[in-house]
Amino acid sequence: MIEELLPQTVVVVEARGDEGTDAPLFPAEEALMAKVVDKRRREFTAVRSCARRAMEKLGVPAQPVLPGDRGAPGWPAGLMGSMTHCDGYCAAALVRAGDLASLGIDAEVHAPLPEGVLSAVALPAETVRIGRLSAERPEVHWDRLLFSAKESVYKAWFPLTGKWLDFTEADIELYADPGERSRGGFRATLLVPGPLVGERRLGRFEGRWIGERALIATAVAVPHG
Repeated sequence: MIEELLPQTVVVVEARGDEGTDAPLFPAEEALMAKVVDKRRREFTAVRSCARRAMEKLGVPAQPVLPGDRGAPGWPAGLMGSMTHCDGYCAAALVRAGDLASLGIDAEVHAPLPEGVLSAVALPAETVRIGRLSAERPEVHWDRLLFSAKESVYKAWFPLTGKWLDFTEADIELYADPGERSRGGFRATLLVPGPLVGERRLGRFEGRWIGERALIATAVAVPHG
């Protein structure tokens, strides 16, 4: 699903259901999971199984993926990537660092956000647009899609800056592709100074989204220069 949203240079490995939840962990990863609940351990394990399979497809030996600053995954030298998991689904996307400046992916259960969440994460203009889109295309849970897009934007932003990006520091405009009911794109206009990529300061990120009955996913790919 997510591979449809990203350039061909990106390797995406997905897992559904219980796939990969009992895969072996490296000792350093095992130590992090020593005292967590079973659900967290299974998610952690499955998504790292996806990441290692993606490494192998890129010709890189399987290695531990340990959380660093603000939980961002640490990747082998020469690679960059992003991971996501939600109920019944997880994915890892990896690319050679020379092919992209950054990337971010997110997947969510395709259902309305819990009460109060949209008002906490959305700008007033975003809320107005979500209301309009929901009236026009009620089959898509646009509030959940907005949340997912903000997650993907943050995951692409952080490796470039090493800084937090608040939900209200990017204004995201979602749209559906003409003639399509379950895919489209989004533009994230940064409301704080953007990162430098080469000699270019980014003012916005461009992303893609795709939905199915149970899941919705977003992705951002940031090119070099």
